[in-house]
Amino acid sequence: MNTPVATVLGVIPARYAASRLPGKPLADLAGKPLVVRVLENAGRAASLDRVLVATDDPRIAEAVRAAGGEARLTSPELPSGSDRAACVVRELAVAGEVYGVVVNIQGDEPFLPPAAVDAAVRLLQGDPGTHLTTLAAPLAPGDGPRPEVVKVVLTGDGRAREFTRASPPPGSVPSRRLFRHLGLYAYRAGYLERFVSLPQSPREIAERLEQLRALEDGAVIRVAVGDWPAFGIDTPEDLERARSRLAG
Repeated sequence: MNTPVATVLGVIPARYAASRLPGKPLADLAGKPLVVRVLENAGRAASLDRVLVATDDPRIAEAVRAAGGEARLTSPELPSGSDRAACVVRELAVAGEVYGVVVNIQGDEPFLPPAAVDAAVRLLQGDPGTHLTTLAAPLAPGDGPRPEVVKVVLTGDGRAREFTRASPPPGSVPSRRLFRHLGLYAYRAGYLERFVSLPQSPREIAERLEQLRALEDGAVIRVAVGDWPAFGIDTPEDLERARSRLAG
């Protein structure tokens, strides 16, 4: 008998405050707010049965709804996007809507291909022993020393062994196992709930990488590797580059 495929929910966490680009989700990107661009792009992923925005700000929710999307307000006190996703999952469960897989989609990656979302979901659904999956792309020249570029080291069978902002010492990691990490996560819903209940670890706090909490918890994280474009919008300069790309 075939195992039923879990229903998949995509959640785009969107927080109004941002140190380098305040109000980033509402930044205009070729006539549409950034968060709407991300939502429309994610909606093209065949693996998602439903996709919505989880935000701490009524202005973001209003912009999403005005564009025909679904938005849910979450507490501004929640510390991370994963916590916003888990909060939405709980609220939906109370209403009788249960999802087996939850995909946390970065709200500042408007060009991430829908195929990348599908690859992460497919990888999770294909291995019952995996707790969550994520994405990686080849490192570009000069990426190694840049702390804003998160690196992931893979095991020989495609699991995440390490995440770091630092550049691994020369020769310490074979080049075929070192990649640029892209912060999309496909969780089994049960593990997402466990993950947000865990305390932050010292390394997680030091590196500002929440995925280290999952590794230290012993979670199996598999990584879908592809030539996915890495184009996160964090600064005004990034925003201008994105506008040029859409105009070009």
